[in-house]
Amino acid sequence: MSGAFPVDLILFAMIAAFLVLRLRSVLGRRQGFERPPQEQRAQADALRPVPRAVPDAMPAAAARGVPDARTPAGQGLARIRQQDPSFDPSAFLGGAEGAFRMIVEAFANGDRETLKNLLSTETYGGFEQAISSREAAGERQRTEIRTIQDMAIEGAELRGSVAEVTVRIVSDQINITTGPDGQVTAGHDGVTEIIDVWTFQRDLQTQDPTWKLVGTGAA
Repeated sequence: MSGAFPVDLILFAMIAAFLVLRLRSVLGRRQGFERPPQEQRAQADALRPVPRAVPDAMPAAAARGVPDARTPAGQGLARIRQQDPSFDPSAFLGGAEGAFRMIVEAFANGDRETLKNLLSTETYGGFEQAISSREAAGERQRTEIRTIQDMAIEGAELRGSVAEVTVRIVSDQINITTGPDGQVTAGHDGVTEIIDVWTFQRDLQTQDPTWKLVGTGAA
């Protein structure tokens, strides 16, 4: 009937409004630095020292900074790209973020095999020595990367076919070292902002696409 009241349209509008409110209540929750439930904390300690901060959400991507082409770092990136046209600074930073997470987790776990694949021989020697000292003392390292706030390229060089890219990494972490008796010997369970400066290196003439960590420092 042409004059009938559009009840179905009002019903659909009410359903749509309800769904919007539900989505807003879910997506608008603060994620912050809430502690995980006790069971998840125990599991993280035993199995994976770098748990996700929010179990039902993927980690937010870090802000990525690529230097201006007119800067020394930008000019270094241009030289790298001339020799390797497939090199993309933004994609490199994405890989560097993944490598950072893997290396930090492997070090906390004492996972030497993973570290060998991602570190230069000299850098691996320093990491392995620290792991061995920790094991000899009966200590255990627990590290949680809560968020990586920023990844920015600070330097780039090309010497022959060897490229080096230095990245400044700002992350929020929890770091705790416990002794044989389970008592905390270093660190605490509070979130701390840590600024690392890591240098990655790769010989552009090799078939191996891995950029290996060759230097670490703190800002």
